This record gives sequence, C-alpha cells and structure tokens, in this order.
Amino acid sequence: MGIFDSILLGIIEGFTEFLPISSTGHLIVASEFLNIEQNSITNAYQVIIQFAAILAVVLNYKEKFSIKKIELWKKLILAFIPIGIVGFIFSSQIKAMFDIKIVAIMFIVGGIIFLVVERFYKETENHIDDVEKVSYKQALYIGLAQIFALIPGTSRAGSTIIGAMLVKLNRKASAEFSFLLAFPVMCATTGYDLLKHYQEFTDANLFILAVGFITAFIVAYITIKLFLKFLESFTFVAFGIYRIVFGTILLLWFV
Repeated sequence: MGIFDSILLGIIEGFTEFLPISSTGHLIVASEFLNIEQNSITNAYQVIIQFAAILAVVLNYKEKFSIKKIELWKKLILAFIPIGIVGFIFSSQIKAMFDIKIVAIMFIVGGIIFLVVERFYKETENHIDDVEKVSYKQALYIGLAQIFALIPGTSRAGSTIIGAMLVKLNRKASAEFSFLLAFPVMCATTGYDLLKHYQEFTDANLFILAVGFITAFIVAYITIKLFLKFLESFTFVAFGIYRIVFGTILLLWFV
C-alpha cells in the first residue's frame, strides 16, 4: 500500500462510513481495483481509519459524551447489543460473505428498500426530532435493524436509518442516532481488531497509517456536517438511486 492508496481509501472510509451507502462495500471494491492484498499493513490500516471515524463522531457530538447524557447512552448500548451478539457468534460466517457479488446485490436491495420507505414515509409533528427523546423500545428496534448491516454491502448507517424512520424518527434524528450508535459499534469492532492484529502494527509503515488516519478523520468530520445539512432540504431518495446504479454496475463489471 502506497501513499496514494492510503489517501484514496481514507477518503472513501471518511465519506462513506456515515452515509447509507456501505463503507465496507466501497472499500472492498476499491481494494479490488487497486489490487491491494490483505496483509499486516492493510489490517493495521483498516483499524486506524476506523478509529479516525470514531474520533470524528466524538468531536462532532462532544456535548453528547457526558455523564449528563447517561440515559441516551443506555439506549445506544441497548441498540448495540443485538449486532454485538450476532456478530460475535457468527463472525466466521460473516467473513465468508465478503464477496463482490453479495456486495452488489445488497447495494441494489438496500437501494430498493430506501425508495420504498421514502415512497410511504411522511414526516409529521409526531415524529421524534431529538435523539434524546428516543424510547428504549425504539432503540431496541433500531438495534435489531442494524443486524442486517452484517451482510457486506448493506450499510450499517443505512440499516439503522431505515430502522429509525420506521419507528417514527424524522430523517435528521434518524441520521444522528445512526452517527452516535456508530460509536459503540466501531469501538467494539476496532478494539477487537486491535487486539487481534496489534503485532501487525510493527510491520506497518507509520507514515502511511498517519496519512490514512488524518484523511479519514477530516473527510468523516466534514461529511457528517454536510449530510445533516443535506437532510434539511432533501430525502434519502438520491442514496437509494445511487445504490441501485452502483450495485448494477458492480454486477455487470465483476459478475
């Protein structure tokens, strides 16, 4: 992995991690195009860019990371539990699904779901507009929806946003709950990967890791802000269309 690869993958991770278009799917595709083999350097790199994305959430929502918000975090932890349990039990089966064809199909399926949900979704005054008003029951349902994100190409953000919209959160609150829910999910994932691959950091080029970290952090931080601004005027229809087009191109190109 060179500097160019590090910058490009950092941009992809930062831009796609919090959008409903699957960061994992895009990174798999990018790695295929760049012919990047999975080794100690790429393993260490994936850990470091995930950490950068976590940091972007913390800085964007630093007021939420307080003991005063303990009630909100109880709900977020509850929402995390389903994917934590399923992901741990079926980790080997999940890794076996990391295939371009599966990614492409799930891009299309996810896009169709977004278009269908948006077709019937109408925001009203009854819809929750503040993540702190989410109930425990709603948080659990969102967490159950997040399990689908274990299928490559589905998108963690996409699954949680759809789940949140279906339990009557407005679009902005759905996106913000998804951002905050990423914190426990990615902390668990990054922590596990770090323990598993910590020795591989000794073989990695620290400069390449630093470039990837900085790139992913800056892009993720900006993307979160722009995404929320986008939702003030637009729906998720564009993301649904993008997913279908991108998935179709992948099927035609690789399959």
